[in-house]
Amino acid sequence: MSVLKVIELMGDSDKSWEDAAQEAVTEAAKSVKHIRSVWVKDHAATVEGGKIKRYRVTCKVTFEVES
Repeated sequence: MSVLKVIELMGDSDKSWEDAAQEAVTEAAKSVKHIRSVWVKDHAATVEGGKIKRYRVTCKVTFEVES
């Protein structure tokens, strides 16, 4: 039996929401092992001059806890 833990993270990117989610997972993977999934909970963006400048996501990352 495995035990899973879920953490909530925010990621941002100047490219896309998908890239923002990847940035969150990439940063988490530097200190968290055995990441199994990511669920994007919310999308947001900052706007300047009528154009989107930064894409932001709030996501939940699930990983297996080592025994």
